[in-house]
Formats: sequence, structure tokens, C-alpha cells
Amino acid sequence: MNDFFDAAIWEEAWKRHGDTLVNKMKQAGIDPARSFDHKAKTFNEQSFSEEGKKRSSRILNWLETQGVRFDNASVLDIGAASGVFSVPFVERGAQVTAVESSPPLVELLKENAAQFPEDKVTIVPERFEDIDPHARGWSKAFDLVFASMCPVIHDWDSVEKLLQCAREYCYISMPAGSAEHSLVNEIWPLVTDKPFNPKYTEMGYLLHLLYLKGYSYESLVTTESKTAEISTEEAMQEIMHLLRGHGLPADDRNRKIIADYLERAYPSGTVVTHQGGRYGKVLIRLQNKSMIYHSKQNV
Repeated sequence: MNDFFDAAIWEEAWKRHGDTLVNKMKQAGIDPARSFDHKAKTFNEQSFSEEGKKRSSRILNWLETQGVRFDNASVLDIGAASGVFSVPFVERGAQVTAVESSPPLVELLKENAAQFPEDKVTIVPERFEDIDPHARGWSKAFDLVFASMCPVIHDWDSVEKLLQCAREYCYISMPAGSAEHSLVNEIWPLVTDKPFNPKYTEMGYLLHLLYLKGYSYESLVTTESKTAEISTEEAMQEIMHLLRGHGLPADDRNRKIIADYLERAYPSGTVVTHQGGRYGKVLIRLQNKSMIYHSKQNV
């Protein structure tokens, strides 16, 4: 039972957890930093649709209810994509440093940020993993460090790198269960002869280690979903990418099975997809952490 309260054991377990999103991508030969290249345009359209903007607004509203203020705040948006959060951050008065490594998403980010003065959005077209926060002058440089569904989070060391950059708050969101995708549920039994079984993700490691290390934080787990219409060609590309991410071969056999299914099931050429799952949101309060340690030192 003592192992339950040993942070070192939990850190090592997270590192060795083979089913992390990043590990599964790498095993499938997918570069996590480039995993959205093939659907950058579609992702951007969905992010800035009315439904997408409402989703972003709900998250920012929740942060504000927890005390986060965006007016004149400095925000480091890691994995900024096309600006799905960077744009509303600026609209609420923040100055944003947006880190994004996918070239097509960087181009879309530039287009979406062009409506603001140049000093409002600084785009850093690099992998956050390759950035040294101390050398870049980012240590405790930002009021809020924000990483939403970003593959840079894969162990406790990567969390500490984010925390190093934060002065007041650090927000991390990640899956709290296997992502749900209607195409995976439809195709998986055809390819494997078995139903798709969702798995737990590493959200539990993050929450438990924050607790063990004395951080003050608020957490929220929600169930979210979205519907999209895509062409059969886009569906083929999407499902092959998803199969690779789950460790299945994107070979000629599977491609033929999927193509035949899409032709039978969606003769109109339009595929309606349903995506979603359980997602965890964590807001870490850095000032409270300092107060806790200061209190311990004075005892």
C-alpha cells in the first residue's frame, strides 16, 4: 500500500506505460508533432465553426470561474494548432506565444492571427520538445501555460517542463479514456474480427502525481462529442491513420476492406462521423504550490 504514495514509482510507471498516445503513434511510425498534417484544413474549419467556438468558449469560461484572467495576461499556448485557443485568448485581451510544429497548421495559424496587431501573437514554429525554456527565457515567464490535447504530455518530466514556464497557472487537458470514433467502431470488427475495446489512458498518472507532489489544482472530467460530414476519400485517409495509431497495419488488405465497406455503407459519397469521449481538464495553481512549501519550511 505504501507504493500508492511513492511518487517515484508512479513516475516510472507512467514512463513505462506502453499505451500512452505518444507511444502508440511512434510504434505506428507516426510523428506525434505531425499527426494533424493530413487534416489541418478540416480541423481548422471545425475549430472555428459555431460549434467549435462554443466548445473553446466553454473551456475559457471555466478557467475564468477558477480565477484566471486574460486581460493583459501572457499566455504560452503549446500545440496551438491553427489558433483554436490562441485567437480567443487574444480576443479576451491576452498576449500569446503560440508553439506549433505542423507546417500546414502554422500557415493556418498565421492566417487566423493576421487580424490582430503583430505584438499580440508570437508564433514559434518549433517542437516544444526541442525548446530549452531556460535558454529561451521562458522560465516562469507566462501567467498561463496552456496545453490542450497535446502529445507533448507523455510523462511527469514533460509536465515539469510546462510547469517551469508558468508563473501562475498551468492548464493541461488530455483524454480520460479511449477516444471514441464511429469509423473505428465500424471498421475494427471487419479488420480484426473483434469488437473495439477502449482502454484507460494516462490521465490518472497526472492527477495522482500532482496530488503526491503537493500541487493545488482543479480538475474536471467531461463527456464530449461532435459530428462531422466528410467525403469517402477523407474517411479512407482518416480511418487508415486511426488504424496505424492503434497499431494495425495500413496495408493493401485493410485498405481494400475499408474501401469496400465505405462504398457499401455510404453510397452517396458522404460519411457522417461521430467523435468524442471522456476528457480531463486540469488547472494547476503555481502560487499555491509555493505557499505550501513556504509554510512547510517555516514549521
